[in-house]
Amino acid sequence: MAHKRYRSILLFGAPGVGKGTQGRVLGAIPGFFHLACGDVFRSLDISSQEGRETREYISRGELVPDDLTIRIWRKGLDGYLGMSQYKPWEDLLVLDGIPRNLRQAQILEDHLEVLQVVYLICKDEDAMVHRIQRRAIRENRADDGSEGVIRHRFDVYREETEPVLAHYDESIVSRVDAFGSPAEVLRSVLDVLIPIQNELFRDRRP
Repeated sequence: MAHKRYRSILLFGAPGVGKGTQGRVLGAIPGFFHLACGDVFRSLDISSQEGRETREYISRGELVPDDLTIRIWRKGLDGYLGMSQYKPWEDLLVLDGIPRNLRQAQILEDHLEVLQVVYLICKDEDAMVHRIQRRAIRENRADDGSEGVIRHRFDVYREETEPVLAHYDESIVSRVDAFGSPAEVLRSVLDVLIPIQNELFRDRRP
């Protein structure tokens, strides 16, 4: 039985580029629903089956497998659907933090109709490192504070995540300069997304 595919926007880019900031702001605008993969994992019940499986991998210092990652993400999405916080008939699903690699992108084909990939670009890696370190202090994320850990995340991003862009047709990939004020970047993101939202509203008119 085929899954329902949800109309989606992917926020894409390196660690610290501002995907979460833009996603949260978009999520406050009617017609968009923001779902961050990191938030889904942080809210995971560690006594659940998925929570126990995740803890086993992490305790061994291993990455959570792609199939389990998608299963946890899908369960989180279903929770928002069940509470009617996400209304797929009127909301565009805005995702950040997923897919992290090519296999996840392939698995998500069953779940998502990706309408646009917003590729946030900041060429100043040092600036992004400082942004992540400031966030670590503000949000008490000790794992984000070490520059060595942060630089390793950039290496993983370049090796595993950046190639995901090639999975999507170039015609739906929009590059946005992320090195500006949040409002300036948001204006550029909305320039890309407003025509898509307008098209969907037109489709629903009698």
